[in-house]
Amino acid sequence: MIVDILISAFLVISGIFGLVGSVGLIKLPHPMMRLHAPTKATTLGVGGALIASLLYFYFVAGRFSYHELMITLFLFLTAPITGNFIAKVHIHRHETRDSLPSTGSERPWATFESDEDRIRAEGHEL
Repeated sequence: MIVDILISAFLVISGIFGLVGSVGLIKLPHPMMRLHAPTKATTLGVGGALIASLLYFYFVAGRFSYHELMITLFLFLTAPITGNFIAKVHIHRHETRDSLPSTGSERPWATFESDEDRIRAEGHEL
């Protein structure tokens, strides 16, 4: 009985996170704001469903399933990388060196710094 409630709670929570992430992806006005909805909320939603599935197979079916762990690992490794790629594409397509805020140092944002400038700033020879 407790296991069923726990599994149901994970499924409901994951559904709420999935819904919030999907609505955020559609409704947020700026691409950089929209970036957070699928990488944060939807990842937690899928993670909750995978935890519910893991609990079901362990407590109800009586066997441990490694599939959910592998899917979760893949999801938590790829979602931040995908978010980083989307952010870099947005910066390269819609921003210039002058439109970005200061980095707090003499060096520009790394995405706008050439290899030669980076080597020079680090004090290495070309």
